[in-house]
Amino acid sequence: MSSNGLRITFNSPVVLSFAIISGLSLLLGYLTANYTTQAFFTTYHSSLLNPLTYLRMFTHVLGHANLSHYANNMLLFILIGPMLEEKYGSKRILFVILATAFVTALINNLFTPYALLGASGVVFAFIILASMTSFKEKEIPLTFILVLVLYLGREVMNGILVADNVSQMGHLIGGGCGGISGFIFAARKKEQEEDYDQ
Repeated sequence: MSSNGLRITFNSPVVLSFAIISGLSLLLGYLTANYTTQAFFTTYHSSLLNPLTYLRMFTHVLGHANLSHYANNMLLFILIGPMLEEKYGSKRILFVILATAFVTALINNLFTPYALLGASGVVFAFIILASMTSFKEKEIPLTFILVLVLYLGREVMNGILVADNVSQMGHLIGGGCGGISGFIFAARKKEQEEDYDQ
């Protein structure tokens, strides 16, 4: 504690824990010449008899190829995440992360021959979820439409026109998970408000 009474707080436990564990997994990857990244933090089509197949379907979002990959994802993740965790609560944000991780891994492993790692799908889920925070009944915020056009439209075009190592499919699936989560959270809030009024 400083003399003026200011203190550092662990204000967003899920988001901060995710960022710290991701950083540690990256460091471990550097120390093991990427062995741990491939073994524990990358998802790909592998034997259903291997228990790590199921673990990696969730932990792949914690893995990153290099420091630049990690920094690019964490910049938006740490910027948007705390606001969402404050609004929706830690349990719901953890649900969004786990659901996005599982769905992107499942679709990737079933339909592509590629390996997948990184938090970008979760970041896109957060971007879409954040754009939905001002939803009201029978209204669609213009910010939500702009986010769809700019972010998801860009991913569709990049997937068609650009040959790179970026999983646009993972981004699109993450955005879809964020959108579905936003509608579910809004519906539950409306139900709670109706129950309260009664």
